Amino acid sequence: MGPAPPPRVTEYQLISKLCPCCGARSTGAPGGDAVAAAAAGPGSPVRVGPATLARCVLLTCAHFLPVGRATALLETLAGLRVSVGLVARARRRAAARLEATFVPHLQRLLATAPVLHADETTGRAAAALAYVHVACTEYLTLMHVGGRAATDIDAGGVLPAFTGVLVRDGYAGYAHLPAVHAWCGAHLLRDLRSVAEADPDGQLWATAMADTLIDAHHAATQARDRGADHLDEAVLRRLRSLYHGALARGHTDNQHTRGPLATQARTLIGRFRRYEDMILRFATDLTVPFTNNTAERAVRPVKIQQRTSGGCWRTLQGLTDFATVRSYLDTATKCGIDALHALEQLFTTGPWLPPALTPAE
Repeated sequence: MGPAPPPRVTEYQLISKLCPCCGARSTGAPGGDAVAAAAAGPGSPVRVGPATLARCVLLTCAHFLPVGRATALLETLAGLRVSVGLVARARRRAAARLEATFVPHLQRLLATAPVLHADETTGRAAAALAYVHVACTEYLTLMHVGGRAATDIDAGGVLPAFTGVLVRDGYAGYAHLPAVHAWCGAHLLRDLRSVAEADPDGQLWATAMADTLIDAHHAATQARDRGADHLDEAVLRRLRSLYHGALARGHTDNQHTRGPLATQARTLIGRFRRYEDMILRFATDLTVPFTNNTAERAVRPVKIQQRTSGGCWRTLQGLTDFATVRSYLDTATKCGIDALHALEQLFTTGPWLPPALTPAE
């Protein structure tokens, strides 16, 4: 196996004139070539082209390589000898271009969606803990970085104006939002399982409630497959009867019991009683999914990149840039756009912008 082929170097010759009176220098502009126009901008006369920049960002933000390993891989596979600093700056340059047009465009689109998914995860940056927030649909993804307060959630520019159905977990920071809320069924099943497995005979209500949620999920899925827009009233009445029966059994079994498990069970029972409409939203509105997996998949790359990069980002700006670029790449991928092509377009004519909420519109 021979060495990687050398990169192609293109020379653009532009005439510059120095004014003998004022000393101003004027340089001609190339015409009809986007790459030449990018190369002719102010700065060093030696430029890295959009194809190389796109590959730098692809390795670090799509394949989650640390910048050092990405630099070595570029030289090994493509014959591109670039510095580690350039690979790191390529992500910053990509994020800056996206912040100007792509991010505001997605904020406007997502605010009009009928159903949104929201989630958050932690990321370590600059020796501190930050939170990466995501608002997404089946085809669009937008992430931003902040704290965990309600104001940090609002800073993403999507959820404060959103009035559709918001699928999310039980974090109280979402409670102030004007959306119609739906609780993720997968989170609830995990909570029920933790109680049931701790005392299978004494917490039968938790198993019964989990079975009720699963039955409701199957009924909603079958109704969607038939093309129905709602569950039959008889089916809903049966599901609510099972729901209330499980709560009644749990209240009876834990009413006079002490200990941490009983306390946890009573807290969970109170949650199911108080948020019944939110929990059963997927059964009363068939446009609402049972889980929040769409948001969890969108935000998972933050943890993958963190693990491959030694457990943290060096700066908070680096984490912010990663979240912005991941929003672009995830949206492009979900809409059937090749990630490398989307990045090459970003560094030439500008970012690819989704025209609507779904590719079919």
